[in-house]
Amino acid sequence: MAGNSAGRSVAKVLGINVDYRKEEPLHSSGASVSSVETYVEKEPTASEYLSQFKPSASAFKRYLKSLFPFWDWIFHYNATWLLGDVIAGVTVGFVVIPQGMAYALLAKLPPEYGLYTSFVGFLLYWAFATSKDITIGTVAVMSTIVGNIVIRVQETNPDIPAETIARALAVIAGAVLLFIGLTRFGRIVELIPLVAITSFMTGAAISIGAGQVPGLMGITGVNTRGATYLVIIDTLKGLPRTKLDAAIGLSALTMLYGVRIFCSWMTKKQPQRKKLWFFISTLRMAFVILLYILISWLANRHVKGDAKKAKFKILGKVPRGFQHAGAPTINKEILTAIAPDLPVTIIVLILEHIAISKSFGRINNYVINPSQELVAVGFTNLIGPFLGAYPATGSFSRTAIKSKAGVRTPLAGIFTAVIVLLALYALTAVFFYIPSAGLSAVIIHAVGDLITPPNVVYQFWETSPLEVIIFFAGVFVTVFTNIENGIYVTIAASFALLLWRQLFTHGAVLGKVRIYRATPDTIANKEYDGSAPSVREAYLPINHKDGSNPLIEPESPYPGIVIFRFTEAFSYLNQQGYMDELVAQAQHVARPGTLDRYSKLGDRPWNDPGPRRGQQINTDDHRPVLRAIILDFSAVNHMDVTSVQGLIDVRNQLDRYAHPEPVEWHFASINSRWTKRALTTAGFGYIDSERFNARRSQHWNPVYSFASLDVSKPAPARDPKHPDVEAADQIGQTGRQTGFAGKVSTVHGQNRPFFHVDVQAAVESAIAGAEGRLAVVGSETTSEEGARGKTE
Repeated sequence: MAGNSAGRSVAKVLGINVDYRKEEPLHSSGASVSSVETYVEKEPTASEYLSQFKPSASAFKRYLKSLFPFWDWIFHYNATWLLGDVIAGVTVGFVVIPQGMAYALLAKLPPEYGLYTSFVGFLLYWAFATSKDITIGTVAVMSTIVGNIVIRVQETNPDIPAETIARALAVIAGAVLLFIGLTRFGRIVELIPLVAITSFMTGAAISIGAGQVPGLMGITGVNTRGATYLVIIDTLKGLPRTKLDAAIGLSALTMLYGVRIFCSWMTKKQPQRKKLWFFISTLRMAFVILLYILISWLANRHVKGDAKKAKFKILGKVPRGFQHAGAPTINKEILTAIAPDLPVTIIVLILEHIAISKSFGRINNYVINPSQELVAVGFTNLIGPFLGAYPATGSFSRTAIKSKAGVRTPLAGIFTAVIVLLALYALTAVFFYIPSAGLSAVIIHAVGDLITPPNVVYQFWETSPLEVIIFFAGVFVTVFTNIENGIYVTIAASFALLLWRQLFTHGAVLGKVRIYRATPDTIANKEYDGSAPSVREAYLPINHKDGSNPLIEPESPYPGIVIFRFTEAFSYLNQQGYMDELVAQAQHVARPGTLDRYSKLGDRPWNDPGPRRGQQINTDDHRPVLRAIILDFSAVNHMDVTSVQGLIDVRNQLDRYAHPEPVEWHFASINSRWTKRALTTAGFGYIDSERFNARRSQHWNPVYSFASLDVSKPAPARDPKHPDVEAADQIGQTGRQTGFAGKVSTVHGQNRPFFHVDVQAAVESAIAGAEGRLAVVGSETTSEEGARGKTE
């Protein structure tokens, strides 16, 4: 058998002997062969594993179809969906126009680039989308990072234009994301935990908000791209230089928050008009920008195309249409310049988009495909720069608006793209008068929602205090250095915490308790004698670290049997700690098989020197001999060579400790066939003739877990209001059955008698084995005494 030859090879490498003759099925002497279906467990093979990746025509068709999810819903499109999509798309369009231009300024780009980026994101995403709610476009954090990259690159390469840097960055990052998505490796996003995301978003929001205050107040001479704490200090020092812009900025910011607070209050007062107040609140940015455009025009209408002559800083000329369309410039110089910043760009693109889409998927009861979402983001960023776009990803604020506006399908993005397109061709003259302080107010108002509320941080503390430390570390690093360092610190710290938990994990030694299932009143009235069928045995940690009642003392299920549970994965990272705990517990509860194993003092090892000279060996150790180890593998899904070797070493060590009797090893709740293969390769799972005396193993009677092969399903009820009485009676009878009907078979292979369905089955088998061996030892002792009597 292929599995056996592979197993022998691994066994040879590990230096162990495996008795593969025991592949023959074992039969219980008490079972009727005619009623038992023999089941022999086959080991998995490498070819079997590789076969699941074998390409086929049907699999390729499914893959191609998965690249275009719209194929599943587009033919069901209807007028109701259309109305919902139009309303949501137009609503988002009015929000994205001022936001897009404001965020482009964060990226150190002209405002029209924000509109280009938003247009491409809305136009392309719907065809690849698995989320109906998310919107791809300009976002504050990504724009800030792009701006930082532009500044850094231009310090050493001042001849490279900002838009060239931004577009090249989008193409390269988009190509990477597209590759990850097409290879269906989207699970990589799970490497970034929630605490890293919230910390990064909070730190970035504080940094962006602080950087916009000088623009809000009209203060010049402040390096808004420096460390956040320096920006705050310089802004406070520059307060005497405040200009008229402050009147625009502060009043706009107050109005934005005032409208939102008022609409929230009115929603509670008039729940029947909830939709009306929602749309008023949603469109507050557009209303405020339009109001201040009017004010700006009245104040600066004498300006003839020269924004520098305005009484306060205004946006200036915005070109009409797609003036910067064309292939982005990518050469060795640009690639060398942006290469150090590609990792943080890719991380932020993934982090924001996937986190937002997953969140709204849970809210609206659908599941996204992370790989397909990366295809959408990657394709958008790869194609967008040809129309002038810079890196784009999912926007939290616009996604929330789109969701609440009643969006029905991803096609709503098309209607938003139409609004942006109209703005690009029809409203650019109006954009000239937008006050810069008003755009700063829009940015501050938008990023304020990204700050993690204190109650959420407190929930983190109640859940995992160590992760709260990581959260604040990321925020402080962002505030005192930059956003990029904050991202790296939180991800690295989270990964270090994961490794620390794996390296220093602890197993649990289990003990037996009797569980009585009854109501408290029944117990209080002493109506429970412990003989009812609802009494069963359960196994709890003896140290009560699971929170079980410390007044209940779990006991050993049988003298000399140790039950050990792996609480985390069992791998090379933690196998040493697990094995040390197992050996310590086994030697604590059981005595050596031979108390005085050394005839001479010099034969004793240095770590077991025994009593001082002149003192006698203590032979009154009443602890039982170690008989069996039961390992609960319910948390183990994979084993590597190091963990297998650790088990082999401990088995040999405990065999020497319990000599002359070998120790049985039982395994409960194994989840993987490959784990079973690893264990059987190491000689576990069956009787090894080299470890067990042949005469004693032939009297061994294995205990298996059997299940019926003839499962009768009860008939379903016909009507919830008038349930099927016969079906209910049948369910009751099924629940009261205690025996088997028809054919039965073992749950695990009869060639693997030491692999059990659960801990209870393993305990029963271990007790049966221990009692069987005691009976054999007793008969051997009686025979030896009889032989000595005849000799005498």
